[in-house]
Amino acid sequence: MKEKIGFIGLGVLGSAMAENLIKAGFDVTGYDTNSEVLSNLAKIGISKGSSPRDVALKSDVVLTCLSSIDAMMEVFSGPDGIDKASKENQTIIELGTFPIDTKERIKLYMDSCNKNLLDCPVSGNRILAKKRQLTAFGSGDEGTYNAVVHIISSFAKKTFYVGSFGNGMKMKFCANILNLVHNSIAAEVMVLGMKSGLDAEIIHSVISGSGSSSSMFETRGAMMANNNYEYEGMNFSIPIKDSRFISDHAHQMQVPTPIYHVALQSYYAAIAQGHSDEDAAAVCAAMERAANIERPRNKKKKNEF
Repeated sequence: MKEKIGFIGLGVLGSAMAENLIKAGFDVTGYDTNSEVLSNLAKIGISKGSSPRDVALKSDVVLTCLSSIDAMMEVFSGPDGIDKASKENQTIIELGTFPIDTKERIKLYMDSCNKNLLDCPVSGNRILAKKRQLTAFGSGDEGTYNAVVHIISSFAKKTFYVGSFGNGMKMKFCANILNLVHNSIAAEVMVLGMKSGLDAEIIHSVISGSGSSSSMFETRGAMMANNNYEYEGMNFSIPIKDSRFISDHAHQMQVPTPIYHVALQSYYAAIAQGHSDEDAAAVCAAMERAANIERPRNKKKKNEF
């Protein structure tokens, strides 16, 4: 019999992970507050749930990938929240990026109704999620993690158990700093090369796979070379949201993060220039404008992922 998996939060990243659960052979029931998302679930083989409580009642294990703290509170403890589903010892896997104290708060809700909550954020964007190349940082009860790691592995290429509850978020904060810095520096390199007279696609081809490269350069650098940011792996709203949590955590730990905060400036510039709904690789377009270079529109072509 197929394991029954619930998935709450089917946005840009969540929907890609849910599709991989279907491909892995799980029976998936989904819920999202966006009615348009719900109407499209059948197309990818996901059954529609009517609420977080309904999804939890229909599932052996529930995964959540939510967009805000308010959404998290509603899903876990609202009038029709997961805590209202009378299924004891059910495992809930929280995949999002939020303050550690927020995750600890929802753990108290789950403890009160005898459910097992894992803090298991993932590193990567929709492009990597579609390819099943995410990295997952699991934390919480180790036995619970081991019992569900096969589910996590259906959408994550690398899975790690990193210790007690909350360690997943601590690891994710570190990963997010690197992702953002790598993306910004990739744009800086592309713009410097182009203004020096190098072809964008040649820059990307030569550096990819070398000791100077990174996953962000190879994935988002391709979008920069194409001069096309319409295929959204992850727009600017998520890294900007996460930056507040990361900055607060670094402040609490009294750890300076100057390079990260310098790299953030290109994100703010891209948003100010109207790129907020495009993929975050559009930091390259913002830097091109700052460097007073512009590529002809007719050089844009479709990204292939």
